[in-house]
Amino acid sequence: MDLSIVVPSYNEEESLPQLLEWIERVVTAHGFTHEVIIVDDGSSDGSWEVIESLAERYNGIVRGVRFRRNYGKSAALNVGFQRAQGEVVITMDADMQDSPDEIPELVRMIREDKYDVVSGWKKVRHDPLSKTLPSKLFNATTRKISGIKLHDFNCGLKAYKSEVIKTIEVYGEMHRYIPLLAKEAGFKRIGEKVVTHYERKYGVSKFGIERTIKGFLDLLSVSFMAKFGKRPMHLFGALGTLMFAFGFMAALWLGAKKLWYVYHGWSMVLLTDTPHFYISLTCMLLGTQLFLAGFLAELVTRNSPERNKYLIKKEI
Repeated sequence: MDLSIVVPSYNEEESLPQLLEWIERVVTAHGFTHEVIIVDDGSSDGSWEVIESLAERYNGIVRGVRFRRNYGKSAALNVGFQRAQGEVVITMDADMQDSPDEIPELVRMIREDKYDVVSGWKKVRHDPLSKTLPSKLFNATTRKISGIKLHDFNCGLKAYKSEVIKTIEVYGEMHRYIPLLAKEAGFKRIGEKVVTHYERKYGVSKFGIERTIKGFLDLLSVSFMAKFGKRPMHLFGALGTLMFAFGFMAALWLGAKKLWYVYHGWSMVLLTDTPHFYISLTCMLLGTQLFLAGFLAELVTRNSPERNKYLIKKEI
């Protein structure tokens, strides 16, 4: 099969029939063998009934998955990825703000240009300033931390080699960082394509300002897991050792200074009456705690069933 199109959906009953007609028109014109997997993320409207009618209308093409409750976009994508059978996998939102007309070029970039991931870039957005301004800040921060030069990490319109989505696992709110997850899994050919962004025709946006806060927290989480997930001692142990060494050297200097003053018969305030003593003591305690945290995390990691899980590309 050439193509799998994964569409996470939440309360989009009005847009789904038109979106499917648009998709079918485009992929049929280009002769792709394809499937469309719609994941209903616990919708409270009539979305599932619409999906059932679409599955009957496009028999053998449309597949539907329904969650018992709303789990989020990452869960919907992960379930769709598990069921995708196409050589190239396209993701797009169900609100018709992503254009299926972009699909042929995305497929070409995966097949001919040999990209592992191609991310859409909504260069011209039809969203209010309350969404575009935090998005720009979020994308700039993500570019800096991840080292991936994409303008729009959160664009729902993306294309993947099948091998990519079968290797990575999307969970929590990590759908924003699929390019970063792919990079850490060894898929480093990540491209970008300017895509058309349409105004929302039906319903309202399902995301608020809280997604920006969650986005930054998730970025820290995925960055930490990528670098130190299997070697936590390298982070906590190093920080703990440095902090303990700083506190110990400070305490040693205070002690030597006290002895020097006593030796010469000079007067000096009690060490316990100076803030430097407590600062050095606090550093030593924090350093010990960080070192122990790293040690315990290392023990947990070494007993993990995935401690020796490596991604093998080819074997002869």
